[in-house]
Amino acid sequence: MNIALVATTTGSRRDAVLAVARELGHRHRVTIYARRTNAEDKPRTRLASRVTLETIDAGPARELADVDVVTYLPELSRYLMRTWSAEAPDVIHAHSWTSGLAAVAGSEGLGVPVTQTLRPSGPARVKLEQALGRRADAVIAGSGDEESALIRLGVPRRSIAIIPVGVDVDRFRRQGAVAARGAGQRLLYVGDLTPDKGAHTAVRALAAIPEAELVVAGGPDPAGLAADRDARRLADLAANLGVGDRVRLLGRVPRAQMPRLMRSADVVITLPREAPGGIVALEAMACGVPVIASAVGAHLDSVVDGVTGLLVPPDRPARTARLARRLLTDVTLRTALGYAGADRVRSRYSWERIGQELLRVYEDALIRS
Repeated sequence: MNIALVATTTGSRRDAVLAVARELGHRHRVTIYARRTNAEDKPRTRLASRVTLETIDAGPARELADVDVVTYLPELSRYLMRTWSAEAPDVIHAHSWTSGLAAVAGSEGLGVPVTQTLRPSGPARVKLEQALGRRADAVIAGSGDEESALIRLGVPRRSIAIIPVGVDVDRFRRQGAVAARGAGQRLLYVGDLTPDKGAHTAVRALAAIPEAELVVAGGPDPAGLAADRDARRLADLAANLGVGDRVRLLGRVPRAQMPRLMRSADVVITLPREAPGGIVALEAMACGVPVIASAVGAHLDSVVDGVTGLLVPPDRPARTARLARRLLTDVTLRTALGYAGADRVRSRYSWERIGQELLRVYEDALIRS
């Protein structure tokens, strides 16, 4: 099968596209079409024996938010149309709403099925998301919560497949190197430092968790922490609550170091108000570390409350503290949750499993087209 992946997205979502492309490339030919985000990007790069990345000149060679990519969609679409008119893929998978617009325009008249990953984002793009969802031969939701939102948009239930984000279970696993730590107990928060992501809730919870330290991994590079507004606000909050000496801001941690950092924690806390992918919880679970996660989005699927982790409503520091104290004082419970979480991720969220499920969606779309 000749598979085209269209990915105008950046950051962690682009990483996920690269990971799934490599998995699909074990048996199929895969081409990723992405907007050039770095002046040094080559027009065509071979990532594996059957996987190629093509970068398209469309707008400035830097990362842009999806809404800013819209201006350059005609250039992306024209490139795709020229390329696919010369050799059409068997199936197209668009990985965002902007990718979907480019893919639909670029495949016009070719009769190639288009599958669409769609994450409903609120009232601003309702009509656009409705149109993309109804136009696609298959729509991929990342969780049951997203499936419900798509159905409310009017996307036919029969067109929707739930396929979550995947985890590299060879890197994120129970066994492996562990980052250095002190003798005390460690809570780890991973994510952005804005209030909606839950870092402030974690700091407020720490005030009711004696002696434990809170390590915060996220935000700008370490050198930029002092000048970062969100980092300063978080540090000020910790100082005002009297826990400044127990909060360590690491800044952005390289992906290669994240498994060893997670394995160093007694508990990983991830408390965003929205969790479309829930990747932090999944990676922590894969490392065998118990998680406390906000009861939203993808967490409702991945974290089985009391079995593979603990769920808490967002913005509830007192309740978060109670759950953390429960875990920190019960090593048997921490161990049980850690083993169960690791087993769940390996069986349900490995890239091998995600690739198999995507292939079934592509094959069904080909049959229906």
